[in-house]
Amino acid sequence: MTPNDTIRAIEELTLNAWPAPQTVLYDGWILRFASGYTRRANSINPLYPSAIELAEKIAACERIYRDRGLKVIFKLTATSQPVELDDVLAAAGYAFDALTSVQLLDLRDWAPPRDPSIELTTGVTEEWFAAFCRMSSLAPEHRPAAQQILHAIVPAAGFALVRQDRETVACGFAVAQEGGVGFFDVVTDGRHRRRGYGQQLMAGLLNWGKKQGAHTAYLQVMVNNAAALGLYDKLGFRECYRYWYRVKT
Repeated sequence: MTPNDTIRAIEELTLNAWPAPQTVLYDGWILRFASGYTRRANSINPLYPSAIELAEKIAACERIYRDRGLKVIFKLTATSQPVELDDVLAAAGYAFDALTSVQLLDLRDWAPPRDPSIELTTGVTEEWFAAFCRMSSLAPEHRPAAQQILHAIVPAAGFALVRQDRETVACGFAVAQEGGVGFFDVVTDGRHRRRGYGQQLMAGLLNWGKKQGAHTAYLQVMVNNAAALGLYDKLGFRECYRYWYRVKT
């Protein structure tokens, strides 16, 4: 598999793991809509080659998103199609935003550093969602869209909690598909950070993913998140590629 094939394959996995409630396929581009909740679920993903003239496509996307009251956001990688897209968007006034590192870990020889104690369910529960909303400070107006996304996940998913003295101190979930397992919404309670709970949570989810048959783990972390980068480095994750957003200003 070439580097370009790897990027496309991981991008496809992430689309399935974080499914937008509504999706439109437009000449090789994937347009996603989730009432404005998260850039990932409300962005244009130019994954495949196109036939329509670029300026026409961009204008059509701008109309579609603005008609729905949403920002016009493109999610880009070094392999986005066509190759000149990022430069064209920059020249049109689209701002660069949220540079993110996509990192991989080979699970074939990986073993958890210890038996990680987590509570895991194969579907999102009210308890898990309440803990996630609390620890991530999710705004009430975004909670219906978040629930819709989480309940729409088709591949196998594991939703994990870490407790300390009966208090939930960390949560996150993983999605396993086609030999890969991805990690999302990993968060530790602000009062309990730097105590190893995030590592405990990740180790437990990695172990679950390996049991699902995954040989590769992947995650997405913003490059300015030093704490998360340090955690994932300890676990053995290494950067494969980066993505970023272009946002119409």
